[in-house]
Amino acid sequence: MSQRSCTSLRGSFPSTVFAPIRGRSGPTESETHDIEHTFECQSLSRGDRPVSGRRYDGAMVKAGVLALQGDFREHAKVFAAAGATPVEVRTPAQLDEVDCLAIPGGESTTISKLARAYDLIEPVRERAHAGMPILGTCAGMIVLANEVEGGEPLFALMDITVRRNAYGRQVDSFETDLEVRGVDHRVHGVFIRAPWIERVGEGVQVLAEFEGRPVVLEQGNLLVASFHPELVGETGLHEYLLRKV
Repeated sequence: MSQRSCTSLRGSFPSTVFAPIRGRSGPTESETHDIEHTFECQSLSRGDRPVSGRRYDGAMVKAGVLALQGDFREHAKVFAAAGATPVEVRTPAQLDEVDCLAIPGGESTTISKLARAYDLIEPVRERAHAGMPILGTCAGMIVLANEVEGGEPLFALMDITVRRNAYGRQVDSFETDLEVRGVDHRVHGVFIRAPWIERVGEGVQVLAEFEGRPVVLEQGNLLVASFHPELVGETGLHEYLLRKV
């Protein structure tokens, strides 16, 4: 298993990505603008692989990305590379228009505050219970978990317990390749202040491990990863999700 220090990505995250909004329950107009422009697209080490016209189950898929905070632009680029049509989701109406959803890495506390401010909690839960496929990476995994050590769950959809920042601080970031069950190539992932799994509930399948700990898990229509595949243009998990549509 190859592994290397994630030196190239240290310091690449703007401070606004990890700064919670204090003292307000909802975003101001300027904050909304900042949210939409928090991440400039990173250069993708695997290249931009344009794929057009790919169909899943006979229809073009609208792949939603929860675009409140974090690296949602990178998820959108990976969905496009996988042949889906990416749609940024910030409102319940936009959520209604998509066939699946990715919840990006970023700051789980800020994502939680903004999801509440935009009245997205119950709509996401309802779509998940109705069978919509959802992928959560890093912070996205945290907000999908039904138990968070030292914190409150948000969507509480997957029967797992997570611990935030368990792989260390941002200076401890690293990249590695992983064998993921159901993906036909080794999946390249970036671990940045990554959470790890403390408990796996009944009905949750472990698709990949790193150093003995689960890092990719599946429960029905839900898929989560401790790491960021999107930062390096890795399409394996997104393609796996699209096959669920």
